[in-house]
Amino acid sequence: MELNKRSALVTGAATGIGEQIARRLFAGGAAVTLVGHDGAALERLRGELDPEGGRALAIEADVRDEAAMQDAVRRAVAGFGALHLAVNNAGLTGPHDTLLEDLSLETWNSVIETDLTGMFLSLKAELPAIVAAGGGAIVNLSSANGIVGVAGIGAYTAAKHGVLGLTRAVALEYATKKVRVNAIGPGYVATPRMLEMPREALDGMAAAHPLQRLATREEVAEFAAFLLSDRASFCTGGFYPIDGGYTAR
Repeated sequence: MELNKRSALVTGAATGIGEQIARRLFAGGAAVTLVGHDGAALERLRGELDPEGGRALAIEADVRDEAAMQDAVRRAVAGFGALHLAVNNAGLTGPHDTLLEDLSLETWNSVIETDLTGMFLSLKAELPAIVAAGGGAIVNLSSANGIVGVAGIGAYTAAKHGVLGLTRAVALEYATKKVRVNAIGPGYVATPRMLEMPREALDGMAAAHPLQRLATREEVAEFAAFLLSDRASFCTGGFYPIDGGYTAR
């Protein structure tokens, strides 16, 4: 219960990595605000985590909408008295195996607006609330692709590199305000959506890691919880790959 008496907000919490992180933070004692674009899925998760309704809140919001994110943070503070922790996970990959010259401006904007601008708007809403609570911690989801180049997913790779730069800048800006900000970089993760892919594709992704497997959602969530906890009290401005050796090559 290392997060007992803390209030946390998780974006992209309806499915995948975000869902598992929300589950881990709740299990660690935090009150959790679940934010995402699928209100029904968020409400199902809230009901599963917290049937009594006292320690979980579901809010349908688009991270690309500044007013929506400001409102989500206000509701989190109103519901739980403060905001101490945040995990900015919402994002999309966009098309794969697409040369930059074949990438439409519409697709580029969609990925950048969600993965990078959405991160900016989430942080902009969260940081003042966390400062007002006396400090806390934030984990941003970058990717192993945030520090290496990957052909065919230029927009996603650019956005995840941008998340790392934004994380470092914000960590420096808020270090004296008792807010720690770090980024994690998962490799390929065995999310339910990922596991719907053909076996051949999954085997190829597993082979991209020297450990010869995909990460589990639980492994990513556990590391996020560590960085949010007081066990990581001297960690800020960092990038932590969870990639089975992918970026060591």
